[in-house]
Amino acid sequence: MPLHLSDLLARPDLGLSASYDMPPRLLARTIEAATVSDLPAPGKWLQGGELLMTIGLLLPQEPAACRAYVRDVAEGGAACLALGLGQGLPYQEAPEPLVTAAEEAGLPLLTVPDEVPFIAVTKAVFDARAEEQRALLQRAFATQRRLTAAATGDGLRPMLAEWTAATGVGAAVFDPLGRLLSAGAPAHRTPLAQAQDLIERVAARGLRGSASSTAAGQQLEVQPLGARRLRGLLLLTGRPDDAARSVVPGLVSLLSLELERRHLRDEPERRRRSALLSELLADEDPAAGRARDILRSVGLTAERVRGVVVAGPGTGGTGGRTASAAPDAGAGAADGAAQEMAADLALAMPGGLVRVVDGAPGAVIEAVVGEELDIRDVLTRFAPRCPAGIGPATAPEAVRVSLRQATGLLAVSRSSGEPAEARQSQASRLLLDLGDRRTLHGYADTVLGPLDLADNGEELIATLTAWLETGGAWDATSRRLGVHRHTVRNRLDKAMDLTGRRLDDPDDRFDLWLATRIRRGGASATGADGRPAAPPPGR
Repeated sequence: MPLHLSDLLARPDLGLSASYDMPPRLLARTIEAATVSDLPAPGKWLQGGELLMTIGLLLPQEPAACRAYVRDVAEGGAACLALGLGQGLPYQEAPEPLVTAAEEAGLPLLTVPDEVPFIAVTKAVFDARAEEQRALLQRAFATQRRLTAAATGDGLRPMLAEWTAATGVGAAVFDPLGRLLSAGAPAHRTPLAQAQDLIERVAARGLRGSASSTAAGQQLEVQPLGARRLRGLLLLTGRPDDAARSVVPGLVSLLSLELERRHLRDEPERRRRSALLSELLADEDPAAGRARDILRSVGLTAERVRGVVVAGPGTGGTGGRTASAAPDAGAGAADGAAQEMAADLALAMPGGLVRVVDGAPGAVIEAVVGEELDIRDVLTRFAPRCPAGIGPATAPEAVRVSLRQATGLLAVSRSSGEPAEARQSQASRLLLDLGDRRTLHGYADTVLGPLDLADNGEELIATLTAWLETGGAWDATSRRLGVHRHTVRNRLDKAMDLTGRRLDDPDDRFDLWLATRIRRGGASATGADGRPAAPPPGR
């Protein structure tokens, strides 16, 4: 417990007396130290909270000078002024000008009897302070022991509950995205709205520092959790006392260990999802139902998805590994860092379909995400300064095409220093905007003219357009048109017979795709369903 002025007055061995009738608020003042000074202006030598003792050797007698002396002591931060009395000393009782000045200034004034030396008062103050520190350490050790015992339990909540019970300070743990993982007590499970900004600020800095603020009269503090990478964030709601404050580092360490343990425990699930992604990408022409079933099995129910490719950390700006590492050691470190980054991305991407594959310059992270996810925000947070390509949105069964285009954008991302996203129809839009309209339509008529002359020409052109816009995905085309996939194949076979083109020839596909774009509005970048039109599929 802190040492209060009333505690000193209650000690009979010191014999201290109050020089005037002091109110309870003055008696409750905390004494931090004791010192002696007979300077006429001792204020600048004080730190605050002292019991300042003097024999009044240079104490002025005039009321104005006494008020100036008391004001200097009070402004210096002294908690109390004590005047030593006795034979051979300047005063045998407190002089009236000093008593009046102290009472007016609200500064406690005590007298020390002749038989009590100042050193006895000083020892009493410092003994009490030492006892206070000992009690503080005992409380801190007891709290640490409770937290350590709770850490042997299952999960985060036992530790948070013990912390709140021992300190009265609310605690909650969030994942790196700011989602609540656990809280110490029901009252603290929902953080203040003002805490969200604090959580986001600390999360953006990773493990580099904490932050605190005050909201609605309550202190908020956020500490990062994790060993080598950010695994979570600790939110403290309340003001820890000195004992609790000394235990905060221990709490952070124990919570970080628990989150690291949870990260390792989740490794089999990450491997399973990586295997599911490999299964999805293994078939060049997967059935639509099978592709959607794989995505739904991990909770990814988006109608359209896109592929994302990220160059793993540890590679240079041109794609090579960092030159400072030895080849074998550098390769292992880079692959390990890529796995860690893939785990972070899996946490941030609904469905968590992420895998690490070995590339020529280094490890590459591949992922499949829903069209609605703000993938740029995820990459900025979890893969900063890493080259990344973002493929166009497509049907689940055609996601291989989106991933292939994302891979091709890595070189663009390395040059620009930011994620590169597939912009549908950019090249054709430039061509169509610059070209003469009559010439362009003449080109389209030359390519598609044989279909115009067929009895079901419009049907054939519509089927060809849908197939090209879905990246050559048969099931997606059949769904868009509402016909069986065999019907789609029959129509396209007939269209190719009429035009003399081949779907497996990239030049023919581009001619057909560009001709259909001209017919459907030139530079318009959207398809018949309002979605961006995909460029012609590659080889």
